Amino acid sequence: MRDSGLIGMSQLLMTQIPSEPVVSIVIGLSLITLLVLVLPFLVKRIEENLELFFLLMGILAVTISGLWSWELAVEALKAPVMIGSIPIGIFQVVLIFGLIIHYYHLPFCNSILWAASKLGWTLFVAILILITGLLSSIISVIVTAVLLSEIVSCLPAEKSTKIKFAVVACFAAGLGAGLTPIGEPLSTIMVAKLSGPPYYADFIFPLKVFGAYIIPGVVALSVFGGFFVGRNIRTRVVDCRIEYSETLKAVILRALRVFLFVAALILLGEGLKPLIVWYFIHIPAPALYWINMLSAVLDNATLTAVEIGPLMDLEQITSIIMGLLIAGGMLIPGNIPNIVAAARLKISMQQWAIIGIPLGLVIMAIYFIVMLPLFLS
Repeated sequence: MRDSGLIGMSQLLMTQIPSEPVVSIVIGLSLITLLVLVLPFLVKRIEENLELFFLLMGILAVTISGLWSWELAVEALKAPVMIGSIPIGIFQVVLIFGLIIHYYHLPFCNSILWAASKLGWTLFVAILILITGLLSSIISVIVTAVLLSEIVSCLPAEKSTKIKFAVVACFAAGLGAGLTPIGEPLSTIMVAKLSGPPYYADFIFPLKVFGAYIIPGVVALSVFGGFFVGRNIRTRVVDCRIEYSETLKAVILRALRVFLFVAALILLGEGLKPLIVWYFIHIPAPALYWINMLSAVLDNATLTAVEIGPLMDLEQITSIIMGLLIAGGMLIPGNIPNIVAAARLKISMQQWAIIGIPLGLVIMAIYFIVMLPLFLS
């Protein structure tokens, strides 16, 4: 979605950041971070208007940091509607697919129910999560997220079951998107920053380095999702009645909300960059792995642009990227799939967190144990 543009902008902003911490900036940005982590769970009005709240916090963060620039404003407005130099982004994808489903929801849902009738709910859910995780690195996580959201909306299940399905599938999509630069900005930026010596990263670099971690994780999530979600769908396919109540206005407003959310995350990530530069990049890899759980509320592309560099060894790069990929599934702002799914299925921050935080902590603990030899080497 934004590779060289964000890297160039990050380098520009890095020159604007004082070399030593400024107390007033540290206090202000720390307070914003705390508000972002706490208020959506405490104030219902904020939870219902999450994208506007994050936009306000992003504007405040950039203002406190003193990092306003024409390039940043353009990037915040351009990113939701551009993929690199291609004039189509998440806003158009969400809108176009939303309009297609709005007018052709009956045949679309019928095809989903037909597939479920042939496979059974447990296998259907497991296969869909597996496909979601692997496909996100091929057709991009944006398109995958929109398709996933529409499929989940068709299912004859209670909302609580749909939320579980969406959260588990978005974890898989977020992980799988890290396999190629096509998947999501995080991988694109990492490859761009490591394209020179000593790594000479190319298109298959993420697959070679992270494939052994990501692919088993996606498979495990699909198996878990099949039993955790599929076995809770009691309705027989033959008894299903397809209902669709979304208005055309709602389809358009959802795309606009996604636009605002993506723009807000770019501003927030750039605004909090002084804290990252002054403190984060000096933290040892094992600790940074856990601290990068902040990617649950920040733009992980921004974190990648700041934290990753060619002077790092492969162990540090692996721990940083895996931490960002996993933690992104824990809360709605953490990943594009989460934002799209939450907007389509009307999932609140609290509803997502009830499933996402415990699941994310378990996944991070498992990966930490698996990667322990890297940390000790």
